[in-house]
Amino acid sequence: MNSLPHHGVFIPSSFFSPYFGLPQPTFSTTTISTMQAARSKMSTKRKFVADGVFYSELNELLTRELAEDGYAGVEVRTTPHRTEIIIRATRTQNVLGEKGQRIRELTSVVQKRFDFADGAVELYAERVQNRGLCAQAQAESLKFKLLGGLAVRRACYGVVRFVMEASAKGVEVIVTGKLRGQRAKAMKFGDGYMIKTGHAGQVYTDTAVRHVLMRQGVIGIKVSIMLPQDPKGVIGPKIPLDDVVTILEPAPEPTAAEIAAQVAAAEAAAA
Repeated sequence: MNSLPHHGVFIPSSFFSPYFGLPQPTFSTTTISTMQAARSKMSTKRKFVADGVFYSELNELLTRELAEDGYAGVEVRTTPHRTEIIIRATRTQNVLGEKGQRIRELTSVVQKRFDFADGAVELYAERVQNRGLCAQAQAESLKFKLLGGLAVRRACYGVVRFVMEASAKGVEVIVTGKLRGQRAKAMKFGDGYMIKTGHAGQVYTDTAVRHVLMRQGVIGIKVSIMLPQDPKGVIGPKIPLDDVVTILEPAPEPTAAEIAAQVAAAEAAAA
């Protein structure tokens, strides 16, 4: 309703707005994300939704812009003074551009699109340590192989072999669409060990989806990689799988001479 009854007099609901008599401001979800400090009373739900929309739009922009440069994801770090955006890619030199020109252009685009103040957002490029264990990099690689006219089976088996040689536990590649002829179908290629359900499936599995615009239609690509367990957390998760049992060797038992020496040392210390 546009008005409220008040003692027989209808008062417009806009009267209760702090902007009564002024032009009504319009806040986009992306603007809300950049005004967190100014609007501390924003509900937690709105803040999470605004951050999610910001991340999704930023990821889509970088996916289209840096597809040929091995784009492999983005990380957003928010500090009280500025927002840092770390772009992960396999070819960081192409992302930076000549004398850093391209990264400055991307920074300007992000700043204007999301209403950041001058100097409030910084973009950095980070190289992917092992692109064989990055699902997004492999999905982009497979996409450009198919666009180049390579046969589907040969392209997929090449990706599977490359991933397994990078010390992955398992890999699965699914390609769907009009691969041959007018009839659409799905082809699945896999190797190794793959967990899809439970908490381990979320922690250990890296998944990426891409759409290839071929002449005969759209082909869908899904690459899933089962990462190895790494105690240092560099190439895989630190936490071990639940069904992995490690049997430790028992500690060697001390000899009689060692026990006697320990007793003598204890008596000498007590004296």
